[in-house]
Amino acid sequence: MDKKQMDPTPENFNTYEEAAEFWDTHDTTEYLDEFRTVEVISSLRARHFEVEIAEDVIKALQVKAKQQGVTISHLASNLLRQQL
Repeated sequence: MDKKQMDPTPENFNTYEEAAEFWDTHDTTEYLDEFRTVEVISSLRARHFEVEIAEDVIKALQVKAKQQGVTISHLASNLLRQQL
């Protein structure tokens, strides 16, 4: 069985769009010899949760956070931690 003639993989892509266009028109499984396996170790540093907060409360948080020079998230987390 003859191997299908493949376009060479560009050494570098000039833009993300150029890379996307290439891979949109080429099958990665035909280029397995060009890929390498890497080991990735990661850890979850933070989690974000969505909580509904009344408009008057968020405005108060904004003012207090600005006064303290912290983010609203940091202030809200600290206030909740104190109450729990």
